[in-house]
Amino acid sequence: MTQSLKDKLVILLLAALGTAFMVTFIAIEEQTEIFALLLVAAALIVAAAKFGVIKAISQCLSRNEKLMNGAVIAAVLVVVFWFREDHFPLLMIATVMMYVIACFGLNMQFGYTGVVNFAGAAFFGIGCYTAAVLGDTSVPLLMVIALGGIAAAIIGSILIIPVLRTRGHYAAVVTIAFGLLFRTFLEVNDTLGGPQGLRVPGMNLFGWDFNSNIEISENIELSFYMNYVILALIMVILAFVLMRRIERSWIGLNFDAVRLDETAAACFGIDIKRWKITAFTLGNFLAGTAGALYAMMLGFIAPSNFAFSDSLILVSIVLLGGMGSLWGTILAAGLVVLLPEKLQAIQEYRFLIYAIVMILILLFRPQGILPRGLRAYIPGWRG
Repeated sequence: MTQSLKDKLVILLLAALGTAFMVTFIAIEEQTEIFALLLVAAALIVAAAKFGVIKAISQCLSRNEKLMNGAVIAAVLVVVFWFREDHFPLLMIATVMMYVIACFGLNMQFGYTGVVNFAGAAFFGIGCYTAAVLGDTSVPLLMVIALGGIAAAIIGSILIIPVLRTRGHYAAVVTIAFGLLFRTFLEVNDTLGGPQGLRVPGMNLFGWDFNSNIEISENIELSFYMNYVILALIMVILAFVLMRRIERSWIGLNFDAVRLDETAAACFGIDIKRWKITAFTLGNFLAGTAGALYAMMLGFIAPSNFAFSDSLILVSIVLLGGMGSLWGTILAAGLVVLLPEKLQAIQEYRFLIYAIVMILILLFRPQGILPRGLRAYIPGWRG
């Protein structure tokens, strides 16, 4: 058996095991069974790491990136189809995907360029309120998603001005202040619904109402959340491809240079401000597009959805997965969103647990669960 065939079999087996685990994890309701499943999974991962299996698997995946990407997409589609009639599992899956898109934007800022942004929820909220304001107009709702990202990018281009004039903790304080001001602005602005919030019309694409169940036949009716899951999956794939292309292009090379050493980068003629503005604008655009679709899916938004604690959740996903790591972001988003929903015993203490996990990650594994590897600079569009 050739090495290539072995790699393919390993990837297909991993996809099958991952699919089975996700279906089982989402389907079971008993708390003891959920804890037992998580303990078994953790034990297997620790054993695999101890005997070098994880290292061999990571090498296999790196050699077959396209096959791995296809296997993951197929696994997600299988999980979605399995819960095709259940509203809540599909809502959780769609929420994870939208958080992934928003955190891709933060990763472009934190992980690629080193620009701090603790106002991720605010830019996510700008996309939400853009969808609420434009939803009842004649603007096509698919365009509203793009306009949500554009609105977040424009407002972010204003915020970047004081961020560029500060560094380190001071820059972080600027973004924190913006996040607090954004929520206060929403609460006192009656035009935007004040503290009560706004209703958001559901997505309608070419006459297809996303908020109506999908009737296949008299006996088969799919959950309307299936519409949002499929659209969110398409957006995740597009965002992933964009991030990969940027990372492996000369733009990503400039981002890395700015993050690693601004002084050295400036000495080699790299325009520091230009690349920080680019990363901040593109990152906020992704967060805004995710927010616009999220608002359409929920049907109602309020200022309480965009508190500073929500920004910390987005930052915790980036840190937990590993700054600059796209697959780490996807894994961390799944953990942060799904675990509190399934483990009802810890739901009231989720922010406390997030804080403890972040402290432990920063102390013992600052590179995250799936750290970004050494930069592979691939010229052009190859790879």
